[in-house]
Amino acid sequence: MTAEATTSPGQPLLALDGLVVSYRSRRGQRARRQIRAVDGVSFSLGSGEILALVGESGCGKTSIVRAIARLEEVAGGRVLLRGRDIAHLPQRALRRIRSDIQVVFQDPFESLDPRLTAYETVEEPLLVHKRGGTRAARREQVLATLEQAGLHPAEAFAPRYPHQLSGGERQRLVIAGAMVLGPDLVLADEPVSMLDVSVRAGILKLMLDLRDTRGVSILFVTHDLSLAWVISDRVAVVYLGRIVEIGPADAIIREPLHPYTKALVSVIPVPETGAARERTLLRGEAPSPSKIPGGCRFHPRCPLYRHLGEPERCRTDDPALSALAHAAACHFAAQSSCGI
Repeated sequence: MTAEATTSPGQPLLALDGLVVSYRSRRGQRARRQIRAVDGVSFSLGSGEILALVGESGCGKTSIVRAIARLEEVAGGRVLLRGRDIAHLPQRALRRIRSDIQVVFQDPFESLDPRLTAYETVEEPLLVHKRGGTRAARREQVLATLEQAGLHPAEAFAPRYPHQLSGGERQRLVIAGAMVLGPDLVLADEPVSMLDVSVRAGILKLMLDLRDTRGVSILFVTHDLSLAWVISDRVAVVYLGRIVEIGPADAIIREPLHPYTKALVSVIPVPETGAARERTLLRGEAPSPSKIPGGCRFHPRCPLYRHLGEPERCRTDDPALSALAHAAACHFAAQSSCGI
């Protein structure tokens, strides 16, 4: 890390401040309107920390990742990297910080160029950013990175093409390509969802090892709350483009505050023999971002809303997320009498 890239004491590595990401509706050419996929999201991520973004498909998790990496344009708010707003940097200035932010996507096969060997895949970022020194020095760095990613012996994996690797090996190669530049921040978008259960544990352990040995911060996107519990320090639950609850992973699982989080927690299998947990089944599916309900956007599916007699406040007032260490955007988060 260069001197200009250092993080001040107490300053988070990454901070989102009211992030907004919008897309234009594809219905009709004349009356296309803006749809907010991400609607005022704020959170911070410390150095060496893992924060999990959890939610259903279409809730805005991937849009958050793509906006941080500047793969999508930011419609509003700020993306602060070490205190510097990168949300609207021109491409020339943005290129200088690209090596600090790396993305690991969901599909390892789609992420890899089938024409490049494993060695060339990991070497390419060094060439693009003019890093690594001599050819011999680059080779040493590439092989060391392959080894650290669990592709060993590296000499045996180096000449292989993606089609010659298993799904887990491909994802390890993607991670190696992301880590070779020594980034401070890795954005992992559903990195194990397409892998067999038997392979997932190895990839998760690799990411934890990289955090522990390199001090890298990880924003881990998943739809699986139990997976987030295993790997993350903190969890942010996302619903319809908003964070509805955020806090330490253990607190989120053991004492969820928001009705949506409670429903997600209720379907996590309980490992203890004979243990039981009452499941909360949500009605219907999440609305389209083009038709966000008024008031609390979760109220049409909320069991607590129905249990309390459908209070008008839920239909008219949009609850804010407080700045507490464990907070929920719900008017009645303290209510637990309905058993959710």
